[in-house]
Order: sequence, then structure tokens, then C-alpha cells
Amino acid sequence: MSSIDWIVLIGTLLFIVLYGMWKSKGDKNIDGFLLADKTMPWYVVGISIMATQASAITFLSAPGQAYTDGMRFVQFYFGLPIAMVILCVTFVPIFHRLNVYTAYEFLEKRFDLKTRALTAFLFLIQRGLACGLTIYAPSIILSSILGWNIYWTNLFMGGLVVLYTVAGGTRAVSITQMQQMAVILVGMVAAGFMVVHLLPENISFRESLNLAGKMGKLNVIDFSFDLKNQYNVWSGLIGGLFLMLSYFGTDQSQVGRYLSGKSVGQSRLGLLFNGVIKIPMQFSILLIGALLCVFYQFQQPPLHFNNVEVDKISNSSLAPEYKILESKNEKVYREKKAVMEDLVKAIHSGDEAKSNELGSIAKQKQAEMNSLRADGIALMKKNDSKAETNDTNYIFLSFVMKYFPAGLIGLLIAVIFSASMSSTSSELNALASATVVDIYKRLFKKDSDARHDLRVSKVATVCWGIYAIMVAMFANQLGSLIEAVNKLGSLFYGTILGIFVVAFYIKHVKGAAVFYAALLAEAVVLYCFWIELTAFLWLNLLGCACVVCFALLFSLNDKSNVSQIKNA
Repeated sequence: MSSIDWIVLIGTLLFIVLYGMWKSKGDKNIDGFLLADKTMPWYVVGISIMATQASAITFLSAPGQAYTDGMRFVQFYFGLPIAMVILCVTFVPIFHRLNVYTAYEFLEKRFDLKTRALTAFLFLIQRGLACGLTIYAPSIILSSILGWNIYWTNLFMGGLVVLYTVAGGTRAVSITQMQQMAVILVGMVAAGFMVVHLLPENISFRESLNLAGKMGKLNVIDFSFDLKNQYNVWSGLIGGLFLMLSYFGTDQSQVGRYLSGKSVGQSRLGLLFNGVIKIPMQFSILLIGALLCVFYQFQQPPLHFNNVEVDKISNSSLAPEYKILESKNEKVYREKKAVMEDLVKAIHSGDEAKSNELGSIAKQKQAEMNSLRADGIALMKKNDSKAETNDTNYIFLSFVMKYFPAGLIGLLIAVIFSASMSSTSSELNALASATVVDIYKRLFKKDSDARHDLRVSKVATVCWGIYAIMVAMFANQLGSLIEAVNKLGSLFYGTILGIFVVAFYIKHVKGAAVFYAALLAEAVVLYCFWIELTAFLWLNLLGCACVVCFALLFSLNDKSNVSQIKNA
């Protein structure tokens, strides 16, 4: 990067961190540190909710996801607006009325301590792991730009976020997320403009969309019903609905955001704001990836987008074989480019039959290039069995670093860093909340004073930061981060949601029944994931349904025991 890029990047990040620490200084107790004294207006709540969900993974991995797999991932969010309405009617007023710090406090009042502790524990497992992924995402950038070891970059990024989260708590998280979302929106608009601007002059925006469609990248809607299909309308509306209900209704990283609202109305407005904005925002980010695919029809893409792995193989004994693959890739690309130029002419002339024929030929050429990529990946694996060969997370970054002008590169890198910091800080704050309120204060020290609780909350934030950094050290084996983080959540969210559904709607079920139902349901979900029974989104519905069904069965046994006692 140039000097101006470094100035833009460092200046943006320093402003966000220092401003957040300054505006949030002075928290004297756990109410201020964990809930910002419930003073946040709806727009801060809404932006904080969006920023927590829109991590660096979204902006780093989503364009690459669309580049490789098309835009069908947007269907993942189709259940979100429905979930926001349900949560506004049910969860939000209950949590506010009970005046809780975390979502799991309610479960002890409804069931018992062991059910509360189990649910908090399930949350801590999955959110701690996910937090590691959000730290790893920007570490990819520092590692690529500076040539740093990925382990050192994980330490740097994790340490930076822990610093201002410990210093300012929820207030710092919410305040800094306002600035972070502003940077994110400006940066992504600039990225979209640059992708279109860099296309050949004879290709308009409308024609670029036509070309993306011919390449199979505008596959936004899929009405086919297949339980093993990751993304279609049904998995998004049904499986996605259950995932979003659990994520926004029971995950403390989100519940903590709207519990900080001034009132029930302010929290509801914040959630509805997210429900309206999120799908268009995600659609736009994925569209950048689809247009990026069009761009690389007229500019030769590398055989592999991860420069670190390319450098490794290029300096190994297998370098001559890799060089041959690169030459073959260049030859096929030139052939494909000629086809694409003819395709553009056919589109200009309105010859639909010709354009369809040429589109099919272009797909065949792309399949040849994909085969060569697979051969290249096999060589990388042969050279280093631990090589990070899934380069989905590097596609957008590679484009930015190679084609963007000075200054804009720094801004786009700041976007990804800002997204990571906002998401990670929310997650650390939520992990500290659940650890202190649901575990420490209930199981270890019930009568602690406010200052002690505040100190323990900050220590818990640091400890979870260290844990997340350790998880980040192993994240390079997980492939597409945006898929990995949602798969991880789907292993636990259904079970957690099922516990809350029973708590809210099935009044006769007691603590023991739902506790053992949750354990059994989680075992079923993990087994189904292990044998790949279904696409991951359906695991959210499965987990929730299993908890409800098992709890009802176990409660029947409880009723039978009560009847026997009465008869005796």
C-alpha cells in the first residue's frame, strides 16, 4: 500500500477507537458497562444490531462467495424480516419487563438454575468460536499486505479490540459502531462504483448484469425444494427464520444491543430497522461479487488468489509444474475472453440465440479454468499439507489491492477492519455479560458489590479475547468464512431457541424436562450434521423441534409420576 493508504487506514481506525473510549469513559458499575444504562436511542440500537451482524466476514468473504457460487446466498436472509416482527411482539417486551442483563436470566425464573446455566454454556461455546473467526478475517489482510505471519496478525487485531471493549464496555461498542457503519457504507459504495468503472468501456451496467446472468451468477431465487441444497427460498424462509429468531432473540451479542435501548419502543424500532435494511445491503454486497466475476472475464484472474500460498509453491521444487499450469490457464483465458467479446457483440445486436450459445461456450471455458485451478490446489497440498487452498476469502481483497487507486485501498481496508472490530467487540461484550451474570454471579459469588462485578466483567472480556485469538489461530482450515460462521451457529441456535419456545409458550413443562430435552436435541443436531443429513440451515428447525418434542415427552413422564404419587 502507498503512504496515503496507510494514513487513511491508521487515521480511520485511531479515530474510531479513541472516540469510542472518550465518549464511553466513566462507567462505574455493571449497568453502564454491560447495558450502557439503557440510554441508547433506536437508531443507535438499529445500527449496532446491523454492525454486530455485519462483520469483516461479510465484506471480505461475501463478494468471493458470489464470485464462486453466485448470489443465491442472499436467500439465507429471507426469514429475517419475519423474525424481526415476531421478536418485537414476543421477546423484546418480556426482556424489558423482567429488567434482565442477559436473555438467560429469564430461564432461571421460568425453569431453574441448571437450565439457565446450560443455555448460557451453549451460547458461550458457539459465540466464543465465532468470535475467533471474526478476528481471523482482518488478519488475512494484514498477513497479505505486510507479509506478516498470520499468528502475529491475529494477536494484533484481537488485542486492539479487547483494548477499547474493556475500556468502554457496551457504550463504547454502540458509539464506535455508528462510525464503523458510516465507514463501511461509504467504502462499499466506492467498491461497487470501482467494479463497474473498471469494466470495458463498451459494457454498460445493464449489460454487465446480463453477462453475470449468462455466467450463472445472478441465481438469486431458487424455488426448488431439496433438504441438502444449502440455499433456496424454502431453506431461507424456514430454516433461516429459525436461525434468525435464535440469533436475534437468544444470542446475547444481539440481545445486549437492544436491551440497551431507552424503551421497548426504541428496541423494537431498532430491530425493525435492521429487518428492512439487511436484505438490500447483503444483496448489494453479493452483487459486487457477481460483477467482479464479469470483470475477470476481461482481465485475467490469477490461478489462485491467495498470494501467500502462491509464493510458497513458486519457491518450492514444484514451481516448474505450477508454472506450466499458469501457462495453460492463460491460454484458456485468452480463448474465453474472445468468446466473451463475441458475446458482448451478440448482446448489443439483440441476438438472443447467439448470446445463449456463446454463454454456454464461456461456461465450458470457465470449467476448464476451474479444472486447472483444482490441479494447482492439488500441487499446493502436495507441497504443504496444511496449505490454505480455499481462496474465497482472498478474491475481493486481491481485486482491491491490484486495481484500486491510492487512498481508496486504505479506505476499503479500513472498512473490513471496522466491520471486524464492531462485530468482535459486541461478541466479547456479550460473552463477558453471560459469563459474569449467568455463571459467576449465580454459581460462585452471589453477593458481590458493583465495583467487584465491573472488575470481573473486564477480566472476563480479556479472557474471552484470549480464547477467541486462540480459535483464530486455527480458522484457516475452515474455507469460506461467511459459510463457516453460519454453520457453526446452526449447530447450537436451534437447541437454544427450542428452550425459549418452551419457556414462552408451553407453560406446563418444568425445568428438568426441558434440560434433558435440550441435551438430547443437541446430540441429535450434532449427529445429523456429522452424517450430513441435511443442509445446515435446516438444523435450526430440527434443533428447535427436537427440544419441544422431547420436552413434551419428558413432561408426560413427570405427569405420570405425579398421578402415581396422588393415587398412592
